[in-house]
Amino acid sequence: MILRPRLHDLYVGRMVLATVLLTWTVLLGFDAVMALSGQLGDLGKGSYDFPTALAFVAYTVPRRAYTIFPYAAVIGSLMGLGQLAATSELTALRALGLSRRRLSASVAAALVLLTALMVVNGETLAPWGQRQADQLKLAAKTNNVAIARYSGLWAREGDTFLNAIDGQERVVDGRRTLELRDVRLYTLAADGGLQSLTRAAVAEHDGDGWKLRDVRRISFGFDPGAATEQRLAEERWDSELDPGALAAGVTRARNLSASELRASIDYRARNNLDAREYEDIYWSRWFYALNVLALCLAAVPFAFGSLRSGGMGKRLFLGIVFSLGFMLLQMQFVRLAGAFRFDYRIAYALPPMLMLGISWWLFRRKSG
Repeated sequence: MILRPRLHDLYVGRMVLATVLLTWTVLLGFDAVMALSGQLGDLGKGSYDFPTALAFVAYTVPRRAYTIFPYAAVIGSLMGLGQLAATSELTALRALGLSRRRLSASVAAALVLLTALMVVNGETLAPWGQRQADQLKLAAKTNNVAIARYSGLWAREGDTFLNAIDGQERVVDGRRTLELRDVRLYTLAADGGLQSLTRAAVAEHDGDGWKLRDVRRISFGFDPGAATEQRLAEERWDSELDPGALAAGVTRARNLSASELRASIDYRARNNLDAREYEDIYWSRWFYALNVLALCLAAVPFAFGSLRSGGMGKRLFLGIVFSLGFMLLQMQFVRLAGAFRFDYRIAYALPPMLMLGISWWLFRRKSG
């Protein structure tokens, strides 16, 4: 039988939406304030000032909203049902013959709209805003590094310009290593002409300096058309470019859209590179909506019970703890997937299925 929305569905949905939006606003505002306070230590570096820090945090708000939404959805849903219970409206709805399943379906239907908006946000506005924030901060702190949307990272040292298509930070034997891939070095002559073009498959900074691998260099002479080519398996590159500044310019996996993550995974698979970090973020995007709805439905049974017993606050607390436990459980599954190298889809699918099973059992136990 197709469930058509009725007046009570709209009423419950409106109440839940209002409390979710209020909770979401409070959590997002708190997170933004904390983020702004975290930027205070960078003030004065280059031209990075307080208005720039405000703009940086503003650009990251869509990503922060995407991250915080599951928590806001759970807490807001329970608060909305708790408010209905406190005014005995939930008791009246139950007296009219509405089952817990029907009330939970009203909650889920209200959350579907916001969840869909967050999925779209996570693929469009959130990654764009984060890239704008990173570029704004990097440009303010140093004049020698910039990020180009489709051509990767650009940096300058004297008469040498560096362009890297991709890169990542790794920790090897306790040492932090920056690895840039598909690197081009353009060296200009005193008259502004191109003196040499160097292409390297990898430029790596291991703490002791820069190292280029699989190098091909074309040097241009004074005569028009004169050029010489040199190939090297590896060479040291004497450069004072700050690896920390370059690392800040490398786009992190969590700031990419799903299509960009898929392209990065395919690229790494073709080149025998580790793509586990990208697979983790990629599948988290696909299971985002399922996780939000499973989380809320698993917590909703805590809002029911003996509504006249005065234990609503306790049930709300237990529901929130239960939901946070779900998040920790999934985090552990994901870490196990990374450690033992099994499919991330299993790690992201098992916890919500487990929570939905527990929710179903609780509804059967308290059915009526």
